[in-house]
Amino acid sequence: MIISRDLISHDETFSNTYKIREIAGGLCLEVEGKMVSRTEGNTDDSLTGGNASAEGPEGEGSESTGVAGVDIVMNHYLQKTSFTKEAYKKSIKDYMKSIKGKLEEKDQKE
Repeated sequence: MIISRDLISHDETFSNTYKIREIAGGLCLEVEGKMVSRTEGNTDDSLTGGNASAEGPEGEGSESTGVAGVDIVMNHYLQKTSFTKEAYKKSIKDYMKSIKGKLEEKDQKE
């Protein structure tokens, strides 16, 4: 599996397990995700060496919770952001300057 990372922050963005298409003449990648539901927090006592029958009444295990979301977001721990139109323009402009600098730096090394 190939995991793609952000060039600036090195955070995981997506992996090749998803359907990926180039858009905008190859400038951007579009990754197709799916809505999924998962159960989190359900721990089996056998994993921690516990013996439910010897430790007390049933039903005292850890609670599980249902979580729903887009698989790409959940699998790669992506964070939601919110911008005003002006703040987004400034942020993307600064980000693209950083990307351009990193790419130029990489070209000089090669």
